[in-house]
Amino acid sequence: MSTEAAVAGHYGRGRLEESILAAVAREGKDPEKLTAGDLASVDEFHVGGIEATQELAKHMELRAGLRVLDVGSGIGGPARYFAAEHGCRVTGIDLTEEFVRVARSLTMRTKLDGLVEFRQGSALEMPFEGESFDRAYMIHVGMNIADKAGIFREVRRVLKAGGLFTVFDIMRAKDGEIQYPVPWALSEETSFVGTARDYRDALQKAGFQIAQERGRAPFGIAFTERVIARMTQGGPPALGLHLLMGEKTPMMIRNILAMMKEGVLEPVEIYARAV
Repeated sequence: MSTEAAVAGHYGRGRLEESILAAVAREGKDPEKLTAGDLASVDEFHVGGIEATQELAKHMELRAGLRVLDVGSGIGGPARYFAAEHGCRVTGIDLTEEFVRVARSLTMRTKLDGLVEFRQGSALEMPFEGESFDRAYMIHVGMNIADKAGIFREVRRVLKAGGLFTVFDIMRAKDGEIQYPVPWALSEETSFVGTARDYRDALQKAGFQIAQERGRAPFGIAFTERVIARMTQGGPPALGLHLLMGEKTPMMIRNILAMMKEGVLEPVEIYARAV
């Protein structure tokens, strides 16, 4: 099995859309009258959730009408947020067929399909013409990709000169063993966590200039502690990330928190300009 097939298989759950819509109904919302915000607790699949996405948006120089690429778009939460809140035209690409199918359906249900579309495919060989996009981003995706230089070269190819590429990934901050399972992998077979320096070097070699970098460890720790506290007090919510991660969700979240507290892993933002 190829690494990409293994990564796609890690995220495919089966019956994901049915589970999400049933959870929406249990929360008292109408599955036929959804907004992007209604889904944020399940479709913002990264440390910090919607708060992190909103913070990224402040630095992405967004405005209505920009063509934006979402690399590793999952079930489409950030793509729908940028379309709904900033009027961007977003195209997402993801390896996992089920994620793409669910992303399309949820986008139609939130009446955002006029601004957002999704394609299944590899970020290492994207089916887009050169200089097609004004902005690009990837959120908690690089941990599944060994070839950082390859993906950054592909993003540079499809991004217009001067365009901003935003990365928000879990990165290695110091030596130490990674405790599995984690949300992106059950074992080291599909886990390729790099350092911020690895990212900077690969971005610069691909034709980007680093504009800004920010470690988000305190924010990530505080957010994850709140998630665990809520789960401890009342169990997982009807609509939550356990629908994506499965029964190992509590262990995955605890492992991430422990490694952030130990300083082994850190969520990091990097903003890079195409030159």
